[in-house]
Amino acid sequence: MNLFRNLDELPEQFRRGAVSIGNFDGVHLGHARIVERLAAMARRVGGAALVLTFDPHPAQILRPDRAPSALTWTERNAELLLQAGADAVLAHPADREFLEIDARHFFDRIVRRQLDARALVEGTNFLFGRGRSGDIGVLRQFCSEVDVALEVVEPVEIEGSVVSSSRLRTIIAAGQIDQACRLLTQPYRIRGAVIRGAGRGRSLGYPTANLGRVDTLVPGEAIYAGRAWTQGGCFPAAIAIGPNPTFGEQSHKIEVYLIGFEGSLYEQWIEVEFLTRLRDIRRFESADQLIAQIDRDVAGAAEAVARYESGVGPTAR
Repeated sequence: MNLFRNLDELPEQFRRGAVSIGNFDGVHLGHARIVERLAAMARRVGGAALVLTFDPHPAQILRPDRAPSALTWTERNAELLLQAGADAVLAHPADREFLEIDARHFFDRIVRRQLDARALVEGTNFLFGRGRSGDIGVLRQFCSEVDVALEVVEPVEIEGSVVSSSRLRTIIAAGQIDQACRLLTQPYRIRGAVIRGAGRGRSLGYPTANLGRVDTLVPGEAIYAGRAWTQGGCFPAAIAIGPNPTFGEQSHKIEVYLIGFEGSLYEQWIEVEFLTRLRDIRRFESADQLIAQIDRDVAGAAEAVARYESGVGPTAR
């Protein structure tokens, strides 16, 4: 994968091309349009299509108490950007010294001298430099001074609103995964380490993988259908996020039942993808009623995954 972590290790073949700069968190349809135009611009100037992003998100350095929850981790973000048409992704380390570079020096030092960019492609709300002092108007002026091509891409609107990472965070936090899937280039995915739980799922006939150390936004409380990636492959999954009120539990958990999986996953890292919401979390009068509902949930999850993989359904690709 053409993911690079600093400017020094970026191969020459990815310099002197077209560059797009931004956070690209989640890689939604608005980002995809920018990358599509970036690839076209790269062909026009005879170079590579490079996305310059930052790790961590600058807000985690500048205002950690108000930093937005991440929608993807760096490797996944790069994978999605490359799938969208970028030739390479440079996840530049973001520290306070780097973020204090003013707009003029950022353009002269990073864009012109180190990347030797022939063209830039950005969205209308692009901001850069210390204090986000540089906007599209400033960037247009800088580009015209040195004959660097600039294309400004209009935002994508779906269902009457602009597609943005902040909109996605609101939707995902509310558990509206079906809507989120319509705005993303790929279904929403999280990752985490499998930790020990109470073992109640096993006693009900459905042993689950309890996920901890999740470093991205967790969808709202609900039962979902999706897929889980392990070291042994990909499995359809029924995913429960929230407490288990049938047994009087109040703790917020992420429990994943991998359909067809046998074995232990303790301490392994797995990735979990959400395809559709099946139902709300609710209390059942007995364990037998809960088991009957889990039977339906697992069947529904298997059906949803089969539809997705066969290219049928609202989240099919």
